[in-house]
Amino acid sequence: MTSPSGITLEQVSLKLGKHSVFRDLSLRLAGCQWHSLLGRSGIGKSSLLRIIAGLQRADSGKVYSDEGAPLSSRIAYMAQDDGLLPWLTARQNIQLGPRLRTENLQDSDRQVDELLDRVGLSPWADALPAVLSGGMRQRVALARTLLEKRDIVLMDEPFSRLDAITRDELQGLSFELLQGRTVLLVTHDPMEALRLSHVLHVLEPGSPTSIQSMPLETQPQRAIDHAEIATLLPAVWQFMKDGKRTPVPA
Repeated sequence: MTSPSGITLEQVSLKLGKHSVFRDLSLRLAGCQWHSLLGRSGIGKSSLLRIIAGLQRADSGKVYSDEGAPLSSRIAYMAQDDGLLPWLTARQNIQLGPRLRTENLQDSDRQVDELLDRVGLSPWADALPAVLSGGMRQRVALARTLLEKRDIVLMDEPFSRLDAITRDELQGLSFELLQGRTVLLVTHDPMEALRLSHVLHVLEPGSPTSIQSMPLETQPQRAIDHAEIATLLPAVWQFMKDGKRTPVPA
């Protein structure tokens, strides 16, 4: 794995049909930090993630790393859809990356065993996706992402289908295993963003050009009753709702 890199989006524009999703949108993601991208449904969070991942082409603008090198080979990407292949077991789906790269699967067997245990799926290692619940499938997809040794990790609502306790546990696991990486997490949940992030980026409602970035003063992962969360949560919530005030309290 190379040294984790920062990412710059420079005047990115995207139009879908007659709808302008972004117009000259610029964003800086510092390396070796967790970033959360917040905003209401349909505002373009997933589209922005796909543009960074190279899965969707912007109409204009540039996306590049600190070194100016291509990003595609350095990214692990977890979409909202778990993307499990129905004919592969949970274990085999977790090892999909090494399989596609024709690597020796024995090299990752121990890590897969550890991940299956950490996400609570060891008894289901040989189960096909059809017999797994939605939350279990999402845990397989998360383990598959965590197995990849990439310095940039993009995750689109990775914890959305999980119950509250499992969600908390897997947030902690992801934060632990992705230390030192550059992570961009798309979420609808301000609490999740405030617990996990070094920086919040909030897409402004009704504006395809505006994004507010808010560095947090303390280090994640924060407890749910952390003072900084209590201070910032109402302001972040209000900004997501109507965009009429900055997320940073006066």
